[in-house]
Amino acid sequence: EQLAGDLLPNATLDQKIASGFNRCNITTSEGGAIDEEYLVLYARDRTETTSQVWLGLTVGCAACHDHKFDPLPQKEFYSLSAFFNNTTQKAMDGNVKDTPPIVVVPAAGDRADWEKFSGERKAGQKRMDGRKEFARPDFNGWLTNVSAAELSARVPREKLVAHFPLSEDTTTNLTANVGGETRTFSFATNIVWQDGVVAAKAYSVRAATTPELADAGDFERDQAFTCAAWVKTHENRDGAIFARMDDGKDFRGWDLWLEKGRPGMHLVHQWPGDALKVVARQELTGKQWAHVCVTYDGSSKAGGVKVYIDGEVQELEAQADNLKNTIRTEVPFKVGQRHKTNSVEKTGVQDLRLYGRALSAGEVRELGNAARMAWLVSKPNEKGRSAEDSEELFTRRLTSTDKEFQEVKTALARLKAAEDQIRSRGTIAHVMNERTNAPEAYVLFRGEYEKRRDKVEPATPSALPPMPADFPRNRLGFAQWLMRPEHPLTARVTANRFWQEVFGNGIVKTAGDFGVSGETPSHPELLDWLAVEFRESGWDTKKFFKMIVLSSTYRQSAKTTPAKLAKDPQNRLFARGPRFRMDGEMIRDCALASSGLLVGKIGGPSVRPYQPPGVWEAVAMPGSDTRDYKQDTGENLYRRSLYTFWKRAAPPASMEIFNAPSREVCTVRRERTDTPLQALVTLNDPQFVEAARNLAQLTLEKCDGEETERLDFMARRLLARPLRSAEMKIVESGLKELLAQYQKTPKEAEALITVGESKADAKLDKPTLAAYTMVANMLMNLDEVLNK
Repeated sequence: EQLAGDLLPNATLDQKIASGFNRCNITTSEGGAIDEEYLVLYARDRTETTSQVWLGLTVGCAACHDHKFDPLPQKEFYSLSAFFNNTTQKAMDGNVKDTPPIVVVPAAGDRADWEKFSGERKAGQKRMDGRKEFARPDFNGWLTNVSAAELSARVPREKLVAHFPLSEDTTTNLTANVGGETRTFSFATNIVWQDGVVAAKAYSVRAATTPELADAGDFERDQAFTCAAWVKTHENRDGAIFARMDDGKDFRGWDLWLEKGRPGMHLVHQWPGDALKVVARQELTGKQWAHVCVTYDGSSKAGGVKVYIDGEVQELEAQADNLKNTIRTEVPFKVGQRHKTNSVEKTGVQDLRLYGRALSAGEVRELGNAARMAWLVSKPNEKGRSAEDSEELFTRRLTSTDKEFQEVKTALARLKAAEDQIRSRGTIAHVMNERTNAPEAYVLFRGEYEKRRDKVEPATPSALPPMPADFPRNRLGFAQWLMRPEHPLTARVTANRFWQEVFGNGIVKTAGDFGVSGETPSHPELLDWLAVEFRESGWDTKKFFKMIVLSSTYRQSAKTTPAKLAKDPQNRLFARGPRFRMDGEMIRDCALASSGLLVGKIGGPSVRPYQPPGVWEAVAMPGSDTRDYKQDTGENLYRRSLYTFWKRAAPPASMEIFNAPSREVCTVRRERTDTPLQALVTLNDPQFVEAARNLAQLTLEKCDGEETERLDFMARRLLARPLRSAEMKIVESGLKELLAQYQKTPKEAEALITVGESKADAKLDKPTLAAYTMVANMLMNLDEVLNK
C-alpha cells in the first residue's frame, strides 16, 4: 500500500501485480504476506498480462532479486535520453558520404606512411601560415596601387572565340562577343538576375530567357577547345550548364554537364555507342560560386579531357570512351540547357568563355583568379569591400604570384593525393563527438518537444544496477555501463536476437520489448545461460552462432506430426528443427551464390542492382540527388544484398515484397508473409532469371555426362542433397518438354538466355541452355530452397 499510495486503494492482487509494484509489499486479500516462491508460481499461472509483469520483475531485475521494480518514471525516461542529446552531428547531413566525425583506418601496410604524411602535412601547413604572415606587408602595399584593369588584362585572350559576360543586369537584353563581334539578345520575358561573383549581378538560368547562338561553339571531335564559366548550382544539380547538342537526334554535339553536382563533359556522335563522357568525382558545393573549366585536346579520347574546379584539376570518372565520328550539329549553342531538354533552372552562370584551344593548367588558374580579383579590387573599402574580400584577395595573390607559397601549396596537394590513395585502400570508422557542455535534457509536457519543463541530467533508471560514480556521464560512460557484468539486459537481449535469427522466433518472442508489455520467455533458464555464455566468451558472436547451429536442438529435422502441431503449433518448445521463409536479402544472395554470380568482395560504397523503372522517380523531390535510379554495371550487380543502396521513401522493390522494412524506423522483428507477388519475383525478376541461366551454364560446363548427373549437380548446389528417384523422374520429364519446346521456338530460347547483363556462353546450344535455365528456375522456387 505504501507503493500504491492513493492510486489503487481498492485494487485486487492481480491489479497490483499488473501495475508493477514491488512483490515484497503485496499482500493477499486476507492480509497475509505473499512469499517470493508463492508469487513465482502465482504469476506464472496467471493471465498473459500478469506473466508480462513477471518478466519485468525477473528479467528486468534478475541481477538482484531484492531490487524494487516500478514502471519507469517520466523523469528517469528523460534523464536516460540526456545521454544522447550531446552529439555534434546535425539532424540532416545532406546525404554527405562519411558524415563527420570519422576516423580513417588505413590498411596495415599503409599505417607508417599515414603517420608520416600527417606530420609532413602539419609541417607544410605551418610553413604556409608563416609565408602568409611574411607576405602580408607586401600585399598591403600592392593593394593601394593595383587597378582592376591591370588584373583583367591577365585573363587569357589567345583564340577566345566567344565570351558571354552574363552580368548586364538589364530587364530584357544580354550581350555576347563572338569572333570580335558584339551580339545582343532580346527577350519578351524579363531576365532573372542574382548576386554575381565577377560582377554585381549574374544571369540566373530560365528556360524562357535562354540565349542561343548559331555560330558559337561549333567544334569538331579532332579540334582542341576549352569552355569555362562561373557556376552556382541550385536545387537542380543535373543538366547542361551550356551545350551545343541535338538531344532529339542521338544527342549529337557536346556540353558542359552537371551530374548530381559533379561537372563533366559529353562529346557525342551517337549516344551511347559512339561517344565520350567524363565526370569529375568532386561535387560543386551547393549554392556557392565555383569556377568550372573543361579542356579537350582533340584526341577523341576520355584521357584528352581535363576538368578544373577553382583552378584545381580533378580526378575523373570515364563513363564512355568510344568516340569515332563527327560531333558537329546544326542546332545552336545554348546557355543553361541542351537544345530542348536538361535545363539547370535557377543555376547562376557568369563570365562564360569558349577558346579554340586547350588552355594550360596555369592559364586555367589565371582565368578564374584574375577575373575574380579584378572584381574585388574594383570595390573600394568605403563602398563595400569587406574584410573577407580583402582576405580572399590576399590568398588569390599568393596563389598566383608567390613562388614559395605555390611550392608549399603544390607539396600539400601531393600529400593530400597520397593520403587520398591510402584512404581509398583503407576503411572509415564512424565515431561520435561530445559537445563541450555537459549533457542535459528536459521533461516534456505531454511529450511535446517545444514544451519544456524541468531540466534533468543524464542518469540511468533506478530499476537497473547503478552507474559507477567514476564513469563519465556521457555516451562513453553509458556504453561502459551497458556492458558491465551485472547489467541484466544487454547480454539477454542480444542473445535473444541471435536466437531469433536462427530459429525464427526469440526465446522472448517480443524481441524488442523485454518489459511488462512483452511476452515471457519460453525457456527463461536457457536465456539466462545463453546470456552468461555469450558474455563470458568475450562477446564472441561467431562462437555463439557456431554453438547454436551445432546444437542438437537446431540440427533436428523440421518434419512434424499432427500431435506435435496440436500441442506446439509455433514450435515454441523446439520439438523440431526451425522452418521459415528466408528474408529477402538471403533469398537473393542464395540465388546468386548457387549460380556462381555472387561477388565476395567486402566493403565499399553502396550499389544499385536491377530495379523496375520509375520506382525512385515516382517519389523523388525536385533537385534530389536520388531523383533518378541509375542501375550499376559489372560486379556491382552481383554484390551481396547488404550493399544495396537503400532509399527509405522507395526501398528496393524485390526486398520490400519479401517484408524488408523501409528503415524509416528501427525494426527488431520482421513480419513474414507468403504472397503471389513473392513467387512472381523469384520466377520472373531479371536477377533470378539471370541466376538460373548462370547455374544452367555452370551445370553444362561442369557436367559432361547424362541428364541425371547434371540435374543432381543443380540439386546439390540448391538443396545440398541429390534428388530422390521420384523427384528425378518429375524433373527429367519437365526438362524433356522444355527442350522440345525451345528447339521448336529458338527465338524464345534466345530471348530467355539474354536476360541480364552477363553474357551467355556462345559455344553452348541455345535451346539446351534455355531448357536447363527453366529447370534451374523451377528448382530455385522450391519451398526447400526458399525456406530455412
